[in-house]
Amino acid sequence: MDLVHRLGMELPVVQAPMAGVQDERLAIAVNEAGGLGSLPCAMLAPDGMRDALRAIRLRTTRAVNVNFFCHAPPVPDPGREAAWRRLLAPYYAEFGIDPGTAVEGAQRKPFDRDACDAIEPFRPEVVSFHFGLPAPVLLARVRAWGAQVWSSATTLDEARWLDAHGVDVVIAQGIEAGGHRGHFLRDDLVGQPPTFELVAQIAAAVRKPVVAAGGIGDARGVATALRLGAAAVQCGTAYLLCREATTSAVHRAALRSDAVCETAVTNLFSGRPARGIVNRLMRELGAMRTDVPAFPLAAVALAPLRAREERSGRGGFSPLWAGQDAALPAAATAGEITRALARVDG
Repeated sequence: MDLVHRLGMELPVVQAPMAGVQDERLAIAVNEAGGLGSLPCAMLAPDGMRDALRAIRLRTTRAVNVNFFCHAPPVPDPGREAAWRRLLAPYYAEFGIDPGTAVEGAQRKPFDRDACDAIEPFRPEVVSFHFGLPAPVLLARVRAWGAQVWSSATTLDEARWLDAHGVDVVIAQGIEAGGHRGHFLRDDLVGQPPTFELVAQIAAAVRKPVVAAGGIGDARGVATALRLGAAAVQCGTAYLLCREATTSAVHRAALRSDAVCETAVTNLFSGRPARGIVNRLMRELGAMRTDVPAFPLAAVALAPLRAREERSGRGGFSPLWAGQDAALPAAATAGEITRALARVDG
């Protein structure tokens, strides 16, 4: 039985987990349309995970994917943080913001025992990971309730590593993908191929189902990925303007503008490479730098600047995540988008 039928899906469409721009409502809507809805948990506390999964189980009986980061927590580096704040000081002065302003940045925690405790009673059918895999003891707990383990690979070497470590599904994340890159074997982006090339490589080398991810936002892209050997396609940017998404007004405006045509991979907003719409900060500081605090600490010093700009309706200091060359429906429900991706009417 293939991956889609094994999970009770009607369509080969997986909604990408998108922390910060969605909650359980998007996952539920995609599920009810026949795809696989996903809940991003990296920015949720355990109580938030429980509340969201409780809502999902009340609204749909279909399979759900819960997604986690599994990065190593950073070691604080006061010198690096001070240098980062010095680099941002002219912007603080421009907006009249006190450099000592304490604004909490977005929290991004790796999968740990507390998170596992929170989700285990709900027994999600898929648990997916970004940045490799968590500790074996945690994976064993996930497998014990019968969940499939998925993880992202940005290269063939990473796909082979994941296969050797027992994942059930490899997500082939091409360089076009919006949001954070899932690389974990090497820090640079050298050798990370585009989505269709990566899908073909992995499908030929790894005997596990492959889910294509990156720059796919219409039915033609979905069909191409399936022809190349993907069992399903994971789409994220295509859902950012849908009614169920929690995408901010500033982010929505950027996605509707010509700016969406210019994206780049940057580490400025979190400390890890991620693809987003090019904005003021990326143009003036350069999209990639070696002096940015480790993930996810870079976001803390940026938070006051982001908040100030967004109050004025601008996104010059905001992470405007978006994939490359992805089609964007102007206004639609998540169900309509899911069916359109699979060319299903009604």
